[in-house]
Amino acid sequence: MSIVAPVALSPMQRVKAYVALTKPRIIELLLVTTVPTMFVAQRGWPNLGLIILTLIGGTLAAGGANTFNMVIDRDIDAIMERTKGRPLVTGAMTPRAATIFAFVLEIAAFVVLAVWVNVLSAWLAISATAFYVFIYTLWLKRRSKQNIVIGGAAGAVPVLVGWAAVTNSLGWTPVVLFAVIFIWTPPHFWALAVRYRDDYAAANVPMLPVVASLRRTTLEILVYTIVLWAFSLLVGPVAQLGWIYAIGALLLGAFFTYDAAGLYRLARKDQADVARAMRLFHFSITYLTALFVLMAVDVIALG
Repeated sequence: MSIVAPVALSPMQRVKAYVALTKPRIIELLLVTTVPTMFVAQRGWPNLGLIILTLIGGTLAAGGANTFNMVIDRDIDAIMERTKGRPLVTGAMTPRAATIFAFVLEIAAFVVLAVWVNVLSAWLAISATAFYVFIYTLWLKRRSKQNIVIGGAAGAVPVLVGWAAVTNSLGWTPVVLFAVIFIWTPPHFWALAVRYRDDYAAANVPMLPVVASLRRTTLEILVYTIVLWAFSLLVGPVAQLGWIYAIGALLLGAFFTYDAAGLYRLARKDQADVARAMRLFHFSITYLTALFVLMAVDVIALG
C-alpha cells in the first residue's frame, strides 16, 4: 500500500478533491431514479421547488456516504489500479478532513430534507448512509461474496426518498421500485467486477468474480437479469402505469437479458470476454435510466 503524504493544493484543486470524494458519477445515477419516482408519486408534475430540494438533500446524503466509504477503503483503494487516483490515496485530502466533510454533508442533508421536504425523507436518506457505511463498507465488503447483493439496498433507497418527499408516506409502489434497483445492482456491478477482477483479488475483496468462476458469475448475472425483467414488468400494474411503460420495460428487459445471456454463453465456452462484460455494464446504466424515464413519460402522457 502506498498512500502518499498530504500535498499542497491550489484552492481549485482542493475543491476538485472534495468533489471527487463524493463520487459524483454514482450520485447522478441515484438522482436519475429519484425524480421519475416523484412523478409517479404525484401522478403528474411535482412542484419544481420540491424536486430541487429533494435532489439537494439526496446529493448531500449520497456524497457524505461516498466520502465515508473512501475514508474507510483508502487502504484497498491504494492497491487497486482503478482507484489509485482517489484523493485520499494521492494525498490531495487527509482522512481527518474527509471525515469532517462527510459528517457536514450528512448533517446538511438531514436539515435540508427535514426542514424543507419532510422528516420521513430525511430519515430515509440518513438510513441509506448508515446502511452503506456500516453494513456494506465495514461489514460485508471484505467478508462476503454477497457484499454487493445485500449492500445494494443502500442504492435503492433514493426511490423511497423521492416517493416520501411527495407523499410523506410509503406504499407498495415504492417498495417494488426499491426491489427493481436492489435486483439491478448485482448484475450491474458484477459486470464491472469481471473487468476489475484482478484489482479486487489483489485487495482481497471477495467480489463474486474473484471467488467464483466466470461461468458461475455470468450465470448469476443472467438469473438476476431475468428476475429484474419480471419485477420491472410488475411495476406497471402496481404503479398503475400504461402501455408506454409496459412496452418500454418489455423491450429494455429483453435487450438486457439478451446481452447477459450472450456473456454467459461465452463463459460456458471458457471464452472470457472483458469487453462484452463492460458493454453489459454500460448498458445496465442506460437500462436503469431509460426505465425510470419511461415511468415519468408514461405518467405525463397518459395520466
